[in-house]
Amino acid sequence: MESLKINHAAVWVGVVIMFALGFVWYGPLFGEKWMSYVGLTMADAENMEGMTGIWISNVVSSVLSMYLLAYFVAKLGIDSGIKGAILGLEIAFVFIFLTVMVNNMFAHAPYGLAWIIGGFSMVGFTINGFIFGAWTKKK
Repeated sequence: MESLKINHAAVWVGVVIMFALGFVWYGPLFGEKWMSYVGLTMADAENMEGMTGIWISNVVSSVLSMYLLAYFVAKLGIDSGIKGAILGLEIAFVFIFLTVMVNNMFAHAPYGLAWIIGGFSMVGFTINGFIFGAWTKKK
């Protein structure tokens, strides 16, 4: 088996997918429920200060997490979409969803909030794991 390397084009497609998914996830799908869980109104969301810092952090987080997922796919020699999707789901479930769930339990945050936040990561990482596994580059 040939060694795999990170497919940079796939990573940037993955970043775009995460933003598109976030737009739908925190918009029409779960936006109202998420805002009620975190105590925001639409007026609050539209008038938030410090949005530049939030968006910079969001971009950096998305780029780094997609590169790390692509790195794992390459280093583990994953060369199928299904295997990549499983890896993405496992990583998001263990490292993101469970962490969010426990943190929310300690904070007495609504149970559904963890499912919205963690669900976004699980869906996004699963989709991108599929893409990275299917769209491989050989060394």
